[in-house]
Amino acid sequence: MIQNTARRIEPLIPEERILVVTNDSYVDIVKYQLPSVPAENIIGEVVAKNTAPCVAIAAELLYRKDPEAVMVVLPADHHIEDAEAFNDYLKTAIQKARSGNNLVTIGINPDRPETGYGYIHGDESKKEELNGHSVHPVKAFKEKPNEVTAQKFVESGDYYWNSGMFIWSAETILNEFKNHLPKMHKLVKNAGTDLFGDNHNSAIDTFYKSCESVSIDYGIMEHAQNVFVVPGEFGWNDVGSWTAAYELGDKDESGNVINAEKVSLSESTKNYISSVSGKMISVVGIDGIAVVETEDAILVCKLDKAQNVKEIVEQLKSKEELKKFL
Repeated sequence: MIQNTARRIEPLIPEERILVVTNDSYVDIVKYQLPSVPAENIIGEVVAKNTAPCVAIAAELLYRKDPEAVMVVLPADHHIEDAEAFNDYLKTAIQKARSGNNLVTIGINPDRPETGYGYIHGDESKKEELNGHSVHPVKAFKEKPNEVTAQKFVESGDYYWNSGMFIWSAETILNEFKNHLPKMHKLVKNAGTDLFGDNHNSAIDTFYKSCESVSIDYGIMEHAQNVFVVPGEFGWNDVGSWTAAYELGDKDESGNVINAEKVSLSESTKNYISSVSGKMISVVGIDGIAVVETEDAILVCKLDKAQNVKEIVEQLKSKEELKKFL
């Protein structure tokens, strides 16, 4: 998927201008997966500190290379069906970012009341048209809603799924860090010229170990004033749940997705079955569930409740004897 992410944006951003921020233990894997991206462009996080620090360090690196650089921040695990349409929306977002000190995000037109995504409330009354796409000022970012609220968001027509994709100039986002996360801004500026040369890795490690853990949404986007959303449709899925795995999978004549060697189904439709053990899995008279078997655990859940798996994760975290199953 990281290869697809890099390949998708080739018409706009050549590989030598791609930065990857990843876990320190994944740096060699990323270098192998993206051999055309310069090795020095792959940044290892010695400790996970959420998305704001990763944006800050990337922005500082870009700004020092090119003070007029525009950043396109993309998660590496998104599935996008129509790359050409996606790049067309990106061009609009880039144009808006360049036209002022603007923070721009890509919103996804919701096709269902999804409780697993955050939402962006766009201002329909003040929208403008750029390159054939609408651009809306953002009224507010909303946390993941319950089912009733999600239904209201979809029915209103001016809420969009928060894709986690952002576009802004490096200078603009660094100024926002100065305004809203001043301690992090000071730390990233202290890294300074050490980000280039022999002290590169130690400067990045020092920054990560010293800064707070906070998301770019909570730390910056929810407080900034100059935020805009470009609603887009390009076959987006963030592959963040078993529902997404089902939606993207190849379905049989009964709508089942089967990723297992031995499966027997009777009067069962629209299920997701995955197993690595080779055991026979039989499902009788059940619709819309996920059965996922790994080497040491089995998950059974309704697909429309797949987001609630996070509650199981919290239960596992709370019991020492169960942490090994995470």
